[in-house]
Amino acid sequence: MLLIAGFVMAHGVADRDAMFLEQNPGRALLAFMYLGAKHMFTGYDHLLYLAGVIFFLYQTRDIALYVTLFAVGHSVTLLAGVLGEINVNVYIVDAIIGLSVVYKAFENLDGFQKFFGRQPNPKIAVFFFGLAHGFGLATKLQALTLSKEGLIANIISFNVGVELGQLMALAILLILINTWRSTGGFSRHATTFNFTLMFAGFLLTYYQMAGFFFAA
Repeated sequence: MLLIAGFVMAHGVADRDAMFLEQNPGRALLAFMYLGAKHMFTGYDHLLYLAGVIFFLYQTRDIALYVTLFAVGHSVTLLAGVLGEINVNVYIVDAIIGLSVVYKAFENLDGFQKFFGRQPNPKIAVFFFGLAHGFGLATKLQALTLSKEGLIANIISFNVGVELGQLMALAILLILINTWRSTGGFSRHATTFNFTLMFAGFLLTYYQMAGFFFAA
């Protein structure tokens, strides 16, 4: 596990896509939009966190609010990170993303109330972790040599694609969760699901921290 940790990039850019991004000579809005959507739709760390966020949300307005807060957060840091050249350590930010999954699962298990006697504001937490997820996206693009020509338009298009990918993933997650709720086994297995979610978050964090020390 230590040997492969350095190569575990939860939302990295595929070699073929990376080659396209680096060789693109100018504006390619639709292509960048597609890559952004693909990037988000296949980013399992983002999807795990999103699943945790909506797991106990039943009202459409609540789902829209939390997903919007998450989207605003990662849009800000994705754009600021790439266009403002704000550099963060890729392993550290990915470890924080793993911890965001742990945090949300712990929150869903009512852990804060049980162990600390108070519940942090979940809306602030979703926005804060959205910022971390955005930096995670930004670090993958920062690792590439992108053409300066049309860069702003391309990155904005990439971000729009990310949001479209998130909406597609959200629709699938809602269908799966609502179907599960209709079976009657949802309440019986909700605790097990969130413990599993927490374990997955710890595993992601472990891989990234091991990669940090292994690559040092």
